[in-house]
Amino acid sequence: MSSSPETVVVGRVGKPHGLDGSFVVEHASETRELFARGAKLLVGGAEVTVLGSKQARGRPVIRLDIRPARGSELRVRRDALAETAEDEFYVFQLVGLTVEEEDGAALGTVTDVLPGVANDVLELDSGLALPMVEECVVSVDLENGRIVVAAGFSGAG
Repeated sequence: MSSSPETVVVGRVGKPHGLDGSFVVEHASETRELFARGAKLLVGGAEVTVLGSKQARGRPVIRLDIRPARGSELRVRRDALAETAEDEFYVFQLVGLTVEEEDGAALGTVTDVLPGVANDVLELDSGLALPMVEECVVSVDLENGRIVVAAGFSGAG
């Protein structure tokens, strides 16, 4: 999902749920507080309020104070996001970072972070998929835009 310097996409308007204007949030952020009753979201640049919120089959179902078009992006301001703990990152922070092995060999650029069975996976533009585990990811340097991974995970050795 795309983001801008000021906002981050946290989901999309999905299929309707019931007759009151509620809908399923597709590609929803794991931060469920973003969809709680009273939360503020941005739809088409306009601030909207969540009037109702529940879960259906593990996915958020919300009703807003407007009726947005299906497929519309649901965004929040970056400064509204909770601080992450040490060694925790938002996906938007990792997308675009270069990935290299400890010896400096370039492996590619992060295009997405996908949920895996046991852990999240860094998807690179080179086709590599690297597990987000301590044994693989040596360091994440947001300031310098790079991730260093241990040798042996790229399959090139």
